[in-house]
Amino acid sequence: MKALWSGIFKRDLALAFRQRSELAQPLMFLLMVVTLFPLGVGPGPATLQKIGPGVIWIAAILSSLLTMDRMFRDDFWDGSMEQYLLSGQSVWAISAIKVLVHWLVSFVPLLILSPLLALFLNLTVQMYTALMLTLLLGTPLLSLVGAIAVGLTVGLQRGGVLLALLLIPVFIPLLIFATSAVDAAALQLPYRAHLAIIGAMLLAAMAAAPMAIAYALKVSQN
Repeated sequence: MKALWSGIFKRDLALAFRQRSELAQPLMFLLMVVTLFPLGVGPGPATLQKIGPGVIWIAAILSSLLTMDRMFRDDFWDGSMEQYLLSGQSVWAISAIKVLVHWLVSFVPLLILSPLLALFLNLTVQMYTALMLTLLLGTPLLSLVGAIAVGLTVGLQRGGVLLALLLIPVFIPLLIFATSAVDAAALQLPYRAHLAIIGAMLLAAMAAAPMAIAYALKVSQN
């Protein structure tokens, strides 16, 4: 079983890097959004510092939607997902592996680029530290919750718009707590409570999401 899980992880990771244009698309979208906001609102350092955390988080959420529908798409259309469901293997474990691959491919580049984005938006060291912590806790939550909606819509021909309509309202609480944490850091106030709430949301998603994803995939196959 472990060999199967390892094989799925390696295959999905290799497939993601083989499709380089699709891999670069969300990253380029994120960079364009972060670049265009200062041109639209003005290059004032105080203005950029105020809107910077929200801009990065909104760009991260929107860019993740570009890649999220591919999480189970290939396996669904080539029949691999049906074989997983019929094989008796742990579907929730396979789903967790695919969510992990999505997070590595979609959000690790964002974490790597975050110092450059913080410098571009004039964030202080305290603000960047809070932003990095919220991204570390919040981006896995995006992948976990998003995968549930992807599992429900994977069989649809044009499920991208429906996916966005389902997920954007769900991501609003995470956006509020993440940006509030960075705002508190900007005022040199404690923000551990914000991180604790995001961490609690992540733990709840880690416990419940794989089983919910497995159920959604079974429903989509019927």
